[in-house]
Amino acid sequence: MMEIMEGSHAVALAVKAARPKVVAAYPITPQTHIVEDISQLIADGELEAEYVKVESEHSAMSVCIGASATGARTYTATTSQGLALMHEVIFNAAGMRLPIVMTVANRALSAPLNIWNDHQDSISERDSGWIQIYVEDNTEASDLTIQAYRIAEDKRIQVPMMVCMDGYTLTHTYEPIELLDQDLVDDFLPPYEPTDYLNVDDPKSFGMFADPDYYTEFRYQNHEALHAAKVVMGEVAKEFGEVFGRDYGGLIEEYRCDGAEYVLIAMGSVVGTLKDTVDDLRDAGIRVGAIKLRVYRPFPAEEIQRALTDVEAVGILDKNISLGSEGALSADVKSALYRSKTTPKVFSFVAGLGGRDIPKGMFVKMFDCMREDKKISTSEFIDLRTEILDFQEV
Repeated sequence: MMEIMEGSHAVALAVKAARPKVVAAYPITPQTHIVEDISQLIADGELEAEYVKVESEHSAMSVCIGASATGARTYTATTSQGLALMHEVIFNAAGMRLPIVMTVANRALSAPLNIWNDHQDSISERDSGWIQIYVEDNTEASDLTIQAYRIAEDKRIQVPMMVCMDGYTLTHTYEPIELLDQDLVDDFLPPYEPTDYLNVDDPKSFGMFADPDYYTEFRYQNHEALHAAKVVMGEVAKEFGEVFGRDYGGLIEEYRCDGAEYVLIAMGSVVGTLKDTVDDLRDAGIRVGAIKLRVYRPFPAEEIQRALTDVEAVGILDKNISLGSEGALSADVKSALYRSKTTPKVFSFVAGLGGRDIPKGMFVKMFDCMREDKKISTSEFIDLRTEILDFQEV
């Protein structure tokens, strides 16, 4: 059944369909509508779950950790400063191998205070041991929420997962959504059956102290679990496509890359505008293409290497900046290319910080930089307003 609804509501309905037993919630813009809608679903008896209203995002993740450790399927959502406040316990969730699913409504970090969209918040948690996926539209956000539980709970990996969607651009936008049939979801996503959980009849410990003789091995296992997740994600996406008719088979999505000389990589909702730009330039006879990075952690290095084998130049768009270095996605792509025989010229762009718009013309400018082989900085701020830099107030 197709309905037009807000992205946040679509995610809330997907969470309902996944049947979590514990939902921890602390409101923060632009994530608030998700947990508001879930609270209403629980109050109306449409979702049988414990709804825990906490005093901070740190507490929200702590509740999820405690609940997941007892064997309950859990959910929470956050954004920006809230995700930053979770930082300590984000690592705990991954280290304890708890399959928590969390929606991140991407939003810029302070200071200065900004409530609009970029990817700095979740990118800053890239080393925490969580799987990170970035969605282009609200149907993808809904579908991948269901898939996230199947992936995270798989016995071969057992790691938490972030489904990242652009704040406001997706969370507050109304789009046609094909709702998932509950009976089909129940078959696709059976109740969570953990193998290890807190049980008074079979005592176990989670997150114990590890001295130097053991700590490295724990981190290695977490690292290997994320690599194994690539296989699991492919299997789950294939099965989802067979059941629901929508295929999310690849860690990356190539768009009109056949015969392309110049390819631009991006992730999130801006990919829609990028695809439209590629269509316009292709119609003008310019051989360009696009790659949507759906999965950021584990990083799809091999897939990117294969996609760029015959490309003359590749551009990377980062809606984040690792200050003092470059965009995080750019650094990862460069590392992947360095380890392979794939040697296109690489152009790194930073744009869209703090919610600044990225129209077609800006993508055209990026492709022009590649086509004209312009010398740019390590990460070119493609939309920098020099008149603001020239203004100084004492």
